[in-house]
Amino acid sequence: MSRAVESPDVERSQAPAATEAPLPDSVTELVHDGVTYYIVGTAHVSQRSVEEVRAVIERVKPDVVCVELDKTRFDALTKDSAFRDLDVFKVVREGRTLYLLAHLALASYQRRIGASLGVKPGAELLAAVQAAKELGIPVELIDRDINITLKRTWSNLGLWKRSMLLSSLVVGWDDDKGEPVTARSVEDLKEAKALSEMLSELGRAVPQIKGPLIDERDQYMASKSIDIGTGKRRIVAVVGAAHVPGMKANWGQPIDRAALDRLPPPSLVWRAIKWLVPILFLAAIVWGWQRSDATSFTEMMLAWILPTSIGAGVLTLLAGGSILSVLAALVVAPVAAIHPLLGTGMVVGVVEAWRRRPNVADCERLPEDIQSMRGFWRNPVTRILLIAVASGIGTAVGFWVGVGWVASML
Repeated sequence: MSRAVESPDVERSQAPAATEAPLPDSVTELVHDGVTYYIVGTAHVSQRSVEEVRAVIERVKPDVVCVELDKTRFDALTKDSAFRDLDVFKVVREGRTLYLLAHLALASYQRRIGASLGVKPGAELLAAVQAAKELGIPVELIDRDINITLKRTWSNLGLWKRSMLLSSLVVGWDDDKGEPVTARSVEDLKEAKALSEMLSELGRAVPQIKGPLIDERDQYMASKSIDIGTGKRRIVAVVGAAHVPGMKANWGQPIDRAALDRLPPPSLVWRAIKWLVPILFLAAIVWGWQRSDATSFTEMMLAWILPTSIGAGVLTLLAGGSILSVLAALVVAPVAAIHPLLGTGMVVGVVEAWRRRPNVADCERLPEDIQSMRGFWRNPVTRILLIAVASGIGTAVGFWVGVGWVASML
C-alpha cells in the first residue's frame, strides 16, 4: 500500500532528522513498500525552484534522482541540440506541419516567459541533474517521450481545435497586454489552490489537451518512479508542480505504461469521411451533368477547379511562397482536394523547402527566432511550414466555395 506522509520525520531512519529545518512546502512526501519518495513540485521558469531542488537533493542524499524528462528533452537541455537535426523535408512529407508549428509556438511561449524572468525553461531540471552528478547519485528520466505525448495530444484535437490552439499561440507572440509574468506570479501558480483551479479550468476548456498532456503523464511518472524505487530507500523526483496532485492520486495504482506509449489509430469515421466526401462530390458532378441540358461537364469542372486552385495559390502567395510554390499550389490543389492521401501542403512545402534549402545554422537559430513574429517569418524553416499550412487552408476554403458553386448549377 502507498500512503501520503505529511511530515518529513515519519520514518526517522530514512528521512532527514527532525531537528533540521522542515523541507520546503513544494515537497510532497510519499511512501510505497518502505521506500520514501520526495516529490519536488517546481515551476519550469523559477529561480526559487532551482534553489529548492538543489537544497532538497543535497539534504536528502537520495539513492536516485528522478526528473520529469525524456531522452529528447534531456538532450535538448544538456546538449542544446533540440532543433539541430530537424529534417523539414520529412516533416512536410509526413504531413506534420501543423503539429510542428504548434510545438514551436509552445516552445516560444515558454522561452519568452523564461527570458522575462531571467531563467532558462527547465533550469530546475538541469539543476537536479547537475546536483545529482556532483554527489555521485544516479539520474533516471521518468517522463513519457515528448513526441508520443504531443502526437497523442494532437490526435485528440479536431481540425478546428488545432487551428484555434495554433492561432491563439501565434496571436500572443508580441502581445504586451494584460498583466506581466513575474517571479511572484509564477510561484503563486505552485500553490495547491491555484493549481487546482488552473487544472480544473484547463479540463473544462480543453479536456482533449489535459488528458494526454497532464493526466496520462501523471500516471506514467508515478508508475515509473515506483518501479525505479524498488529496492531503494530514498528517491527524489523533480516534476512540474501541476503533476504533483495527479501523481499523488495515482500513487501505487496499477498503470499500463505500454498502453500510454501507444499512438491511437485514426478513427474509422474520420477515415470514412475523408474518402466519402470526394466520392459523393464527384458523383454529384456526374449526376448533375447527365440531368442538366443547360450546364456542360466542363463548366461544372471549372466551377470546382477554379476556386480551389485560386484559393490555394492566393494564400500560398500571401504567406510568402515563391512563384514555383504558387504554381505547384495551382496545379495540385484540385487533385489534393479530392484525394485523401495527398495534401497540397505536402507538395507546396517540399517545393518551398527545395527552394529555400534550410541549413544547420537555420535550425540552430530556431530557439531564438521563434520568440518573435519577425524571427518566425524570417527563418526559412518556419516560413516553409507557414507556406505549407497556408496552401492547405486555401485549398480547403476554395474547395467548399467550389462545392457551393457546383450545387447552384445542379
